[in-house]
Amino acid sequence: MHTDDMRIPVPRPRSLAGQLFAMQAVLIAVLVTGYALFSYVSDQNQAEEAAGRQALAVARSIADSPSVRQAIRTDNPSSSLQPYAVHVQQDTGVDFVTIMNPRGIRWTHPNPDEIGQRFIGHIDPALQGRSFTETYTGTLGPSVRAVTPIWDGGRIVGLVSAGIKVEEISKRVRDELAALLGVAGGALALGAVGTYVINARLRRHTHGMNAAELSRMHDYHQAALHAVREGLLMLDGQFRVALINDGGRELLGVSEEAVGTSVAELGLPPSLTGALLSSEPRVDEVHLTADRVLVVNTSPVSGGERRGAVVTLRDVTELQSLMGELDSERGFTQALRSQAHEAANRLHTVVSLIELGRAEEAVEFATAELELAQALTDQVVAAVSEPVLAALLLGKTAQANERGVELVVSADSRLDDGLLPVSLPARDLVTILGNLIDNAVDAAQGSIRARVTVTAYTEGSELVLKVSDTGAGVDPEHAEAVFERGFSTKPAAGPGGRGLGLALVRQAVGRHEGTLTVTDAAGGGAEFEVRLPLGAVPAGEGVVSGGAVSGGDV
Repeated sequence: MHTDDMRIPVPRPRSLAGQLFAMQAVLIAVLVTGYALFSYVSDQNQAEEAAGRQALAVARSIADSPSVRQAIRTDNPSSSLQPYAVHVQQDTGVDFVTIMNPRGIRWTHPNPDEIGQRFIGHIDPALQGRSFTETYTGTLGPSVRAVTPIWDGGRIVGLVSAGIKVEEISKRVRDELAALLGVAGGALALGAVGTYVINARLRRHTHGMNAAELSRMHDYHQAALHAVREGLLMLDGQFRVALINDGGRELLGVSEEAVGTSVAELGLPPSLTGALLSSEPRVDEVHLTADRVLVVNTSPVSGGERRGAVVTLRDVTELQSLMGELDSERGFTQALRSQAHEAANRLHTVVSLIELGRAEEAVEFATAELELAQALTDQVVAAVSEPVLAALLLGKTAQANERGVELVVSADSRLDDGLLPVSLPARDLVTILGNLIDNAVDAAQGSIRARVTVTAYTEGSELVLKVSDTGAGVDPEHAEAVFERGFSTKPAAGPGGRGLGLALVRQAVGRHEGTLTVTDAAGGGAEFEVRLPLGAVPAGEGVVSGGAVSGGDV
């Protein structure tokens, strides 16, 4: 026999709903039982008091009857009083009516054999002229009785006692208790049904898990939220923040007080707010905050009516920067490949001229090509000696030439090496100037005189970068919209299809507390101007900025 076959099955703990049902059923049972006992004791006391009042009322009525006083004056009072007492006893519902003389000798009794015997009980208070009630055990057993004097001419001529047996009182209470227990049983059954319905609903919501499992799940839930470095945001049906982890607060720049706040009140960029408020799922959408590039995914919570949404946030700022650098490197590589191809063609031409015996023309041709390339390099380096920007301009010039666009550096440009402060990293300059040039080349391509002019110089404590093109220009109505992520005037793009380059430019400029404007260029087209303070420390220092993105937006 295997060891596994000998294992004793361990019963699974009762679910939370089952535990609550048992607790509520026991509580209802205890309450109903307690109330029944309290009602029984209370009804018993009340029944005895009511019996005492009833007996006293009957005794006083008999004592005040003129026929009773008249019968007492006769020689044989029992002959008329006994039938009268039996009749009153039957009409009033008491168990006995005893009329006696002042010495306690009975004139009447339910049992005729007891007539002429001494009354069993206290009569002294009545002989003193006071009516009273008591519980006493007589010939009929324990009873609640009342004794009152009979007055005639200012003196006591007899006594009247009327009583109800305790057994009869208990019977009345038992009848009432039976009805009470029936009502209590119905209440218990109704409470049990209501409890079952409520707990069945609770069981569905808790998926039949017990308290220990729910507690353990909560602990795992909290640990997972803090361990996940991606941003996690949960919204309720009213688009309020129901839960946000540490990564989400860091990426969105909000505090713990954001829980319970509407998404529209978090102060996020309009495009990101719109994505979070959308009822449709969003997949890998790119959105920009003040200093980050985020990939956003949203998924509605299933369950019939809208219960909210789950939002995940990924920080791709570093990735975007690396993509920009890779794109620049790719541009340089393509430019070198193109130049190598052209160099090969020129070399074949020089060789052919030499083979034809035209050595002087070969030398002249080769020298002219070298002078042209060197002149371009000298022009760029002379104007912008900052190595990173100079390399960027040389690479962009080659790319522009391949697309039929002339890229020139304005004669007004002057940017010496070492002039830029550490607070203005070269990566951000590549993001700003690279995206502006790509945008201008796209705009100028296809125009009559496709040309892009770049100007870079310092003015006071500011760095000024200008990029103008000979394209169609920017509609004044779109002067602000062109910097929004997703905006593009290209017919093939469509809203949200492109438009990341200029948005990254504005993000980088804003991070360094600079300004970005677009106006009409002097020779037609658009001119973008960036002004960056050279002495200011950027608001997001230490945060890697977005990289350059190839492909224009306007």
